[in-house]
Amino acid sequence: MLTFTLVALAALVMLTLALVASSVLGWANRAFYVYVDPRVARIQEALPGANCGGCGYVGCEQYAEAVAGGEATVNLCAPGGAGCAGAVADIMGVDVEPSWPYRAIVHCAATTSQRLGQVEYRGEPTCSAANLVAGHQGCTYGCLGLGDCVVSCEFDAIHVIDGLAVIDYRKCTGCGACVDACPRHIISRVPFKASRVLAVACSNQDFGNDVRAVCSVGCIGCKACERVSDLFTMRDNLPALDYEVFEPKDSDQLEGIDKSIEKCPMESLIWVGEPTPEDILATADEELPARAEADFKSTVDQAEWWG
Repeated sequence: MLTFTLVALAALVMLTLALVASSVLGWANRAFYVYVDPRVARIQEALPGANCGGCGYVGCEQYAEAVAGGEATVNLCAPGGAGCAGAVADIMGVDVEPSWPYRAIVHCAATTSQRLGQVEYRGEPTCSAANLVAGHQGCTYGCLGLGDCVVSCEFDAIHVIDGLAVIDYRKCTGCGACVDACPRHIISRVPFKASRVLAVACSNQDFGNDVRAVCSVGCIGCKACERVSDLFTMRDNLPALDYEVFEPKDSDQLEGIDKSIEKCPMESLIWVGEPTPEDILATADEELPARAEADFKSTVDQAEWWG
C-alpha cells in the first residue's frame, strides 16, 4: 500500500511539474514571440545566395528582411540580375523599377611595360602592403597589379594580366567586392546602360608632363575631348563623363564621343564591357582596345593616395 502511495505521489508531482512547465513555456512563447514575415524565406530562395554585400546589406538574409520590411527595393541584387529582381517583385506584389545593372571598372590601363620608372617590389605580395611603400611605382594612382581584387572576387571575374587588373564582363556581377579590396580606390561600380560603356582609362590627377614621366598611356589633361563634346567636364586634370546624362543610343552624343576618341592623343577614351554581335560586326575592321575604363563619379574622387 505504501509503495502504491509513493508511486501515485511521484506521478502527481511529475504531472504538476509538467503542467507548470507547459504554462511557463506557453507564456514565454507569447511574451517573446517575434513575427517573421513568411515572404522573407521566399525572397531568400529567389536570391542567388552569394552573400556578396553588393546590395549594401550584410548578406542575402538581411537583404530579404529589408525588402520584406519595405526598407529596400527589389532590384539591388547584382548577381541575380533582372530575373532575380522580377522574382522578388512578384513575391512582394510590386513592379520592378527601371534600372541598369552595375559592373566594375578599373581606373587604369597601363600594363607593366607602359609604366615608366618602376622599381621591382620585393615586399609582401599584396596591393595593400605595396600601397604603403613609396618609390617602387612612378604613378601613385595606377594599378599595383598584385591581385587583392582577384582574391576578393567570388565569381572569377577579375584577373591580373601583364600587371594590370582586367575585368571579365561575361562573369562580372557588379557585387563590388573588388571595389572594397583595392587600396588605391581605382575600381568602382558603374551603371551599364548598354552592354558597353565609355570612360577614361586613367586616374592620374597630375599635370601632363608629370603623367608622361611615369606612364606612356596616361591622360595628360589636354582637354581635347571637352572641346569637342559637352559630355566631358575636366575635374582634377581628368575628363569626367556624367553617366546620368550619357545615353548610348543618342546619335548626337555618340557623334561627339567619336570625335573625342579621335582627338585623344593618348587614346585614353575607350569602350569596355561585353560587346553585342552588332558591336562586333560594326567594328570588324577595327582593333578594339582591351583596356579598362573609369567611372567619373567614383571612389577615386574621394581617395587619399599613398605613394
